[in-house]
Amino acid sequence: MSNIYIGYHFTIEPKELGSEILIAELGERAFESFTETETGISAFVQKDLWDETILEDIHILQSEEFTIDYTFEEIEQVNWNEEWEKNFEAIDVDGNCHVRAPFHPKTDAEFDIVIEPKMSFGTGHHETTHMMIQHLLEIDVTGMKTLDMGCGTAILAILAEMKGAQPIDAIDIDNWCYLNSIENAQRNNCKHITVYEGEAALLEGKKYDLIIANINRNILLNDMQSYVDSLNPNGTLLLSGFYQEDIPFIDASCTEKGLTYVKKFERNNWVSLKYVN
Repeated sequence: MSNIYIGYHFTIEPKELGSEILIAELGERAFESFTETETGISAFVQKDLWDETILEDIHILQSEEFTIDYTFEEIEQVNWNEEWEKNFEAIDVDGNCHVRAPFHPKTDAEFDIVIEPKMSFGTGHHETTHMMIQHLLEIDVTGMKTLDMGCGTAILAILAEMKGAQPIDAIDIDNWCYLNSIENAQRNNCKHITVYEGEAALLEGKKYDLIIANINRNILLNDMQSYVDSLNPNGTLLLSGFYQEDIPFIDASCTEKGLTYVKKFERNNWVSLKYVN
């Protein structure tokens, strides 16, 4: 993997919603790491995967609703842990679940998850993870065979195990996420999580009681049939990684495949949906 990156530094107005949308769009390209700044975000892509057209067709850059300027530079030997530590804030969900780094103080939350990812991420990750944690806190997952699809840092798989789910498969297409998920599962003394590197093709022939998929709209829609095929009778599907305006597309895909809508969480225009079959 290349140690040379191209770093883009975006100034965004209005910042909060604009940052979320821009991160989502850049995440569908080769950009793999994001950090928040006082005026917007910085985004990083390996130089080997970069070309001068990489920002073409990024819709928000053409939107009249946002003012976005940027500069870019070549960066060598990016220390993602250092970047992440400067920007990451602990996640506290309803006082019941605390997701923190080793350098954050421990709280008295019932579920205390410690992670140290190999890459940084923007607030979009926090919004969607927060809502998925809310769903999991409400569900009795004891003994449920569980899938965490697009596991990232394996936060959701770890929480599922802490709540009694087992066995658990955690899958991500990104090698960095795959390796980091293994480390985080070990860090939290998890015994029932198996991490795989790959995509939805790995689900063939497998069945789960609970499927957690926190990815993005396009991937969810593309892989929805695989999720439904892998869901046991009376199983639960939790989805996030998309916006309020994406709900009609997600809901149509789920309902036409026989799933029943149950509940929605929303945070800053990000949403998370619960379905059962």
